[in-house]
Amino acid sequence: MDRSKYSAGAVKHCFWFMEFRKVISLRAEGMSWEKIKSLNENENIFGAPTSLRATQIFNTVSARVKSLDDSFYDVFAGCDLASQKLFALVAAMAYDALFGALVFELVREKMIIGSNELSDSDLRIFFKNKQEQDENASKWTEATIKKLMVSYKSMLYEAGVINKAKDVREIYKPLPDPVMERWMQDNGLTYELKAITGVR
Repeated sequence: MDRSKYSAGAVKHCFWFMEFRKVISLRAEGMSWEKIKSLNENENIFGAPTSLRATQIFNTVSARVKSLDDSFYDVFAGCDLASQKLFALVAAMAYDALFGALVFELVREKMIIGSNELSDSDLRIFFKNKQEQDENASKWTEATIKKLMVSYKSMLYEAGVINKAKDVREIYKPLPDPVMERWMQDNGLTYELKAITGVR
């Protein structure tokens, strides 16, 4: 994946773990992407408030699932809830280069140095650096950055990586299932694995 291309698309995205799990279960049953798309359009399988939101959820969740090799379905099914949430986090990181960079460069670095705190000022520095490095990011407004901060903090919280404190969030070092860890190593996801486990 081209990690140099950053998008602010996540301002509209959520963690969508239950939806992620539902898509994997349908895929594991052998359902085609077209069939899931059609089910979503006709039966609102994600319980979305509008058809526009239903489409957005399907597009984002399916892209996240597709960013990992299909062989992860069985591994996912055998994991506990905490590791399943980490799988959803890894898929979001693989799909969204900016989010992947945030976890790798900021959260991982904090875990490495033994700091268990993530503050809004840390996030602001991260985004400022990205704006200096990336032409696309340099055009983002303050409002866009605020929305990205809210979205990414929410995703990290729902994945079980940080708590929900108002200003400074506590970081919880994840412990992925050993089978999940091995699968990630075997499938070229060492970047994401190092990011979530806090290793150099």
